[in-house]
This record gives sequence, C-alpha cells and structure tokens, in this order.
Amino acid sequence: MINKAKEGKCIIFSAPSGAGKTTIVRALLAEIDYLSFSISACSRAPRGKEKAGVDYYFISVEEFQAKILENDFVEWEEVYTNNYYGTLKSELSRIWDSGKTVVFDVDVIGGLHLKEIFKENALAIFIKPPNQDVLEDRLRKRNTETEDKIQIRIKKAKEEVLRAGKFDTIIENDILEQAIASVREQVLKFLSR
Repeated sequence: MINKAKEGKCIIFSAPSGAGKTTIVRALLAEIDYLSFSISACSRAPRGKEKAGVDYYFISVEEFQAKILENDFVEWEEVYTNNYYGTLKSELSRIWDSGKTVVFDVDVIGGLHLKEIFKENALAIFIKPPNQDVLEDRLRKRNTETEDKIQIRIKKAKEEVLRAGKFDTIIENDILEQAIASVREQVLKFLSR
C-alpha cells in the first residue's frame, strides 16, 4: 500500500456541474483503498439520494457563517447567494489521521483555492465536459433542478471552463471508462512521487 498521507497529499477534482466529476471520483475511491473522500459542508438542502455525513455535511446558512467566523474551514465559498460550500479543517484531520490521502470533489473556485493552499502536495484535476450541449443534456437528465437553476449552471460552466488551464491536468469526460483510466493513471503517478 502506498501511503503518502503523512506528507499531507491530496487530490483535487473540480468541474462544472454535470461534467461527471462525482461519478469519476466514486469510481476512483472504489478502486484505491488508501484514498478517502473529503466530505464538504454546504448550506443547501440534500438533493436526490444524498445523505448527511456521507455526501455532505448539511448545515444552515447561520451555522455555516458561524463556522467561518470561528475559522473552522480550510477554504469556503458562497457559490450562489446564501449557498455556501467549504472544507472543514476537522475533515482533513480525520482522513490524514486514518493514514489515507484526501480526495476533494469541489467546485472550480474551491479547487483553485485548495491548490494554492497545498501547492505541490496537491494534484488538481479539472474534469471537462466534451461540449456545452452534452453538459446541458446531463444537467437536464439529473431531473433535480428548475429551468432557472439549469440556466445559471450553464452560464457558470462557461466561466469555469475558462479556468481549466490553471489546474495541473485536464481530463475530458467524453467516454467515462477512458476518463476514469486517465484519472487513475494521473493519481497513481502523483502518489508514487
């Protein structure tokens, strides 16, 4: 077992909504047992089958703001108005103390913040959709958002793709199995250093 956790290594995955980032992260976590998912905190309600303490720590806007003031976050962002996401310091301690490497599944701005914090101890991977039409189709097939929210996500995705070059590597998710294989190769290479 490769164990780089003592060095504080982490893998950061970012992408526009609908690019397939979470699907890829779940596949990687199922294959590599020394990786552990960093559960983000958020101030929104659960979507679909999401579970508290598994997919996210769901907390109120007020509680999130209190944790900001208490400096409990490594990084946080107000992604949409009163819709906060962040990484709790306690979550990183939990993972590193268990001897595993942290895997982040975060939005693009959060990913760039984390890369700035962890520098060479982080591999920042941008998952890119093949094109805007595929992305829009994936968002619609989720069946979890109103039309207004889909349009907001599409607009934001266009801006996020422009930041892809700031990541260590960009992997296009056109054919899922190929994207997972490319991600696995990049992660194993990074962790073997």
